[in-house]
Amino acid sequence: MDAFTFADTHFLLASIWFAIIGLFLIFYVVLDGFDLGMGILSLAAPSEQYRGAMMSSIGSIWDANETWLVIVGGTLFGAFPLVYGTVLHGLYIPITLMLLGFMLRGVSFEFYVLSSRKKLWGTAFGLGSLLAVIAQGFALGGLLNGMKIENGLFVGGVFDWFSPFSIMVVIGVIAGYSVLGANYMIMKFTGKLQQHAYARSKVLSFIMLVAAGIVTVWTPLQYPSIFERWFALPNFFAFALLPLAALFSFFMLFKALQQRAEHAPFIWSLLIFFFSFIGLAATWFPYIVPGVITIEEAAAPANTLIFMLLGIGMLIPVMIAYNVYQYSVFSGKIDPDAPLNHE
Repeated sequence: MDAFTFADTHFLLASIWFAIIGLFLIFYVVLDGFDLGMGILSLAAPSEQYRGAMMSSIGSIWDANETWLVIVGGTLFGAFPLVYGTVLHGLYIPITLMLLGFMLRGVSFEFYVLSSRKKLWGTAFGLGSLLAVIAQGFALGGLLNGMKIENGLFVGGVFDWFSPFSIMVVIGVIAGYSVLGANYMIMKFTGKLQQHAYARSKVLSFIMLVAAGIVTVWTPLQYPSIFERWFALPNFFAFALLPLAALFSFFMLFKALQQRAEHAPFIWSLLIFFFSFIGLAATWFPYIVPGVITIEEAAAPANTLIFMLLGIGMLIPVMIAYNVYQYSVFSGKIDPDAPLNHE
């Protein structure tokens, strides 16, 4: 499937939707990733007041960030319906756990604001965030580890998503989201909580780097076709640019943390995720289920793809503009030592 042509209209439309859903997924990981990471980091907050400041800082944006996941699910269902009959069947348990984690986060956040037992509900919010991130890691690891699909049907076991490879992916996802959260805290807070975020970001960035390196080496070792694709000339020179760009971003991230920069760490962590996503998509394209189902096989009919493109295409600039406006309105520093008013 390495040789393909864009002369095929259906394949072209499927490729466009593959890119659009990938864009939505990047938006989700970046936007919901940092508030999920902050939720995880809140479990180790220096004090209950600081935990309250962390939760308050995302109170106006965290539920809107999760909207991108709904958009990903809806467009995936419409553009690639076969994926729902295969991937979601095989990943039923981690997807269910992720939804339970989101529910726990939502309930805990509302109770935290109004309840006098803030430590209980603050801890529940952090645990819900951690559960959702672990579930996402297992879902990604299970997908990348290979799924047993025959004739468009999932024929694997209910726990195929659980493997040493997926556990390593989970570690990387937890560390990555936590790095985003810590670097957002660096931008958002002052004083002791900001220094706390600097320290956490350094450690977690190193863990993310190690986990990413292991997964990058592990992937071609378990997929000979990927090994050939990566290292065959002239593909090698193109594929080498992405990990080099990611490594450079890691270097700049550590440098920015060392220099106590406030905005640069978050920007460099975003670039790490961006290059990782591009590398992942380039590695598997034109497959949407790695090594099993191509985007053309999974795509809806051309008329459906065109109809969706006309509707969603007009909404993309609106959704992006709304997010930019939302973050501009709620931008600015927060003093975590100031008393919080939850009334």
